[in-house]
Order: sequence, then structure tokens, then C-alpha cells
Amino acid sequence: MTTEFLSLLCLGLCLGYEDEKKNEKLPKPSLHARPSSVVEARSNVTLKCQAPSKNVTFILRKVNDPGYKQEQFSTEDEAEFHFTDLKLKDAGSYFCAYKTTASHEWSESSEYLQLVTTDTRTIFVAIFSCISILLLFLSVFLIYRCSQHGSSPEESTKRISHSKVSEQEAAEADLSRMERVSVSTADPQGVTYAELNINALSEAASDTTQEPPGSHEYAAVKV
Repeated sequence: MTTEFLSLLCLGLCLGYEDEKKNEKLPKPSLHARPSSVVEARSNVTLKCQAPSKNVTFILRKVNDPGYKQEQFSTEDEAEFHFTDLKLKDAGSYFCAYKTTASHEWSESSEYLQLVTTDTRTIFVAIFSCISILLLFLSVFLIYRCSQHGSSPEESTKRISHSKVSEQEAAEADLSRMERVSVSTADPQGVTYAELNINALSEAASDTTQEPPGSHEYAAVKV
């Protein structure tokens, strides 16, 4: 009976140890990219997930993409996930996990790995577009400055000629105003200076045409 009791005790301890081992949380693996996490489109890259134990099943997942999943069993402590002919949609954040043959749950997730995919053609087109817009802006600015510089002498000549014409018109207006004032100015009796001048000239002419006194008597005596 003692032997049976010891056997049951050993079996219970073994089962408890197995259960404890199954419920044990596995440490998180590491994830790296080869040759680099920043690669050009249509090239190849490898994501390598490494665990602290061997004979494990690895899984690779993508952040914000629940449907993406790659599983791989490895007798070693690492697994490689190959990407060929990369596309822009392959860029994103990746992480991996693993589980052993004795565990039923996945380990903690690895640190996120940001995979960046660049396209040199897109970069070239963007740079060329920026340079074209800059050159167009400079051309418009230079044309505007040249047009302003070329039209400035003509505008100054027009302004000078316009000012001269305005001054001449003002002088003529002042002269005509003075003439009207001199002509329209009258003495207290209502006779204008022009009429006075005309009357004076008429009287002078009439005086010169009259004969001197005694001219008829002198002619009769002589006869």
C-alpha cells in the first residue's frame, strides 16, 4: 500500500509539473530584417524571428491586418520569412511569436518591426514636379518684372506730357478769364473801358478834320 501511495504521489507531482509548464508564459522572441528594414520596391527582404528554445512553431503577423498570418515549424531556435518582389502594400509593422510542443498558447509578441518600401520612380517624379513648379514660378516672376521695367519710361513720358498739357490748358483758362474780366469790368455809369477808348479815338479824329477859326476871313481878304 505504501508503494501504491508513493506511485500516486509521483504521478500527481509529474502531472502538476506538466500543467505548470504548460501554463508558463513563454518569453518573447526577437524579429530582425535582412538586409535592411528599408528596401526598394521590387526587391527581396527576409524577416528573421528568433526564440530562446528549439523545436518551436513560429508565426508572423502584421499590425492592422488581422487576416495576415504566416506559420512555420523549425527544429532550430529561429525561422525566416522571405519576401520577394516587394510591393508598396507590403510595407507596415510586423511582429512574431512562437509556441513549443508542450505549450498550448503563443508566447508574447516580439517588438514591432517597421518595414519601409520606397519607390525611386515615385521620388524622381515628385522631385521633378517640384523643380518644374519652381521654374515656372521664377519665369512668371521674371516676366512680370521685365514688363514693369519696360513700361515705366513710357508711363513717365505719358505723365510728363499730360502734366504739360494740363499746365497749358490752365494757363489758357486763366488768360481767357482775365480777358473776360477786363472786358466785362464797367465804370459807375455803366460804360466799359473799351467803349471809353473807342469814344476817345472818335473825338480825336473829329478834331483833326475841323478847320481852324478865321480861315474863311483870311481867304476873303486875300481875294
